[in-house]
Amino acid sequence: MTSFTEIKTDLFVDGEIRTADDTLTVIDPADGETVVGYAAAASAQQASDAVAAAHRAFPEWAALSPQQRAELITAALPSLEADRQATAEILTRENGKILSESVVDSIVFAHRFKLATDLVDEVEAARELPAPPYRTRISHRPLGVVTIIVPFNWPLAILAASLPYALLAGNTVVVKPPPTAPLATVRTVQLVAQSLPPGVLNVVTGTDAEIGPALIQDDRVKKICFTGSPGGGKKIMSMAANSLTRVALELGGNDPAIVLDDAELDAEAMKRLYSGIFDSTGQICMAVKRLYVHRSRYDEVVEGLSELLATARLGHGLREDVTMGPLHSARQKEYVQELLADAVKVGARIEEFGQPASGADLSRGNFLRPSLVLDPPEKSRVVQEEQFGPTVPILPFDSEDDVVARANDNWSGLASSVWTRNLDRAAALADRLHTGYTFINAHSAANLDERAPFGGFNHSGMGREMGVEGLREFMDTHAVGFPVSE
Repeated sequence: MTSFTEIKTDLFVDGEIRTADDTLTVIDPADGETVVGYAAAASAQQASDAVAAAHRAFPEWAALSPQQRAELITAALPSLEADRQATAEILTRENGKILSESVVDSIVFAHRFKLATDLVDEVEAARELPAPPYRTRISHRPLGVVTIIVPFNWPLAILAASLPYALLAGNTVVVKPPPTAPLATVRTVQLVAQSLPPGVLNVVTGTDAEIGPALIQDDRVKKICFTGSPGGGKKIMSMAANSLTRVALELGGNDPAIVLDDAELDAEAMKRLYSGIFDSTGQICMAVKRLYVHRSRYDEVVEGLSELLATARLGHGLREDVTMGPLHSARQKEYVQELLADAVKVGARIEEFGQPASGADLSRGNFLRPSLVLDPPEKSRVVQEEQFGPTVPILPFDSEDDVVARANDNWSGLASSVWTRNLDRAAALADRLHTGYTFINAHSAANLDERAPFGGFNHSGMGREMGVEGLREFMDTHAVGFPVSE
């Protein structure tokens, strides 16, 4: 691999680069030792300064027409394209995922900006309720300052599910990147912010304990967008409660996939299923976490996934021959290992796959061989909890009623999928699943229609991102009633 210079990023507040007294050290998860770079660790006052800058910038930004805002928002996209390869390499080094996924992360960021600005005519769209007894006009207004808190796994794509919609609606924004992988996000946000008026878009890095309260509990913050775990979402809600700040939460998912007896399971279908489970080393909120297979097709699915897993090559994500990188954190690796150990105790069989790429040392860093957990008990931890790693339980079922009940009997409700040749059957079954999004004959982010709203039921979150519904999440509804003479 090519040697790299350590990266250093600063804060970007009110149109200016600002330094901090302390830094966050970013470590490569492929070996747990190499320093990728350093990000400024903001103080609570600096985080408050970012909120203040966004608050000052809001009136003028909101006063622009949606078309003017759209032009300014998209002005930075050419510079993002020019910087894409460098940003992707940084993201792979700090995150752990393979380079091709980091490139896609950056591409999706720009693509979602384009999808958001395509909705420019919706921003000021109003409707009227005719008389009698009143003629009432219903319109929408921006909220004010929005804080967006980004996770480590797909930070650019996830940020772009909310950022361009918030800006287009007329809000100003403070972005908080993930403390363990902030570098690529800071770099990207700063490129966008430089094309906007000062204070419209700010980026602040630091520890949750130091800057979290300033970005969440300040009365000037009108909305918080958070993507992360259900536990993190509960903490955000608790912190926002005193100021009655609204929250949008995209939380974890223990996402079921249901393979029916008539499913097409050719080579292409198996590749889609494999991708829906194991992309990003399984660290995708909407990835398959529980795989229910009709008993008549169970062995076929296990065999097909086993053949694909046997070709997996583990190593550093920048190597061309690597197909799976490490988990992002040592803590997550240990958690997945705990789930696997528990599965063995309760009688499940575990099949492990994958080999180190040439020269890769899997004893260092956060590597974990991908695995299948075969026929574990329904109430075992590996089935009931979100693994967020390179493993999946595969469970047989005999009837649709049985599998729907099992799929819905869970805390989560983010995504699901149905696999069948009969699309009418797929639609009927999808309508019975308690998840915010259901894929048909595919699964996970690579197959998401990004024009549609995305979000979860139950403990998988509240609110929606993207689409017209996602745009409206960043606006207040205003009604004006005009009296009508008799």
